[in-house]
Amino acid sequence: MSVDERQAPELRVQKWIGADGRSIAPLKLSDVSTGPKILFAFQHWCHGCHVHGFPTLQRLHGALVPKGVGFAVIQTVFEGAHENTFEQLRVNQLKYELPIAFGHDEPPAGTALPTFMKDYRTRGTPWFTVIDASGRIVFSDFHLDADWLVKELEQT
Repeated sequence: MSVDERQAPELRVQKWIGADGRSIAPLKLSDVSTGPKILFAFQHWCHGCHVHGFPTLQRLHGALVPKGVGFAVIQTVFEGAHENTFEQLRVNQLKYELPIAFGHDEPPAGTALPTFMKDYRTRGTPWFTVIDASGRIVFSDFHLDADWLVKELEQT
């Protein structure tokens, strides 16, 4: 398990859709939740995102929303911009029945990596970042054991 333990940087992702699929203003971490947060980074064309990532996210969302955990999903477009488009956000939001905000993060002009990848030091997709209620990154890695995290958060 990868533990970062640094303060979570503010989100810089500019393009978002809300739970209803409509464009919304850029999210801040405080918009996601004032308590614990789970951020999930994906790419539409990423096989592992569909086989492992989204099913894990569905499990976490179903178990932890009632506990006050906030969620946001970010498509980090570090490759395949022709397939990992803004329009695919709603496709995945509906496919996985996730009524949460989805962001689209392309690299700013003149840079190679999307803002989320750079700021959160991610290394690809699917990627889970867990932020505790004090704003510290307590988990950041490719694979997250949903049952373990649900059990951990139920004990706090």
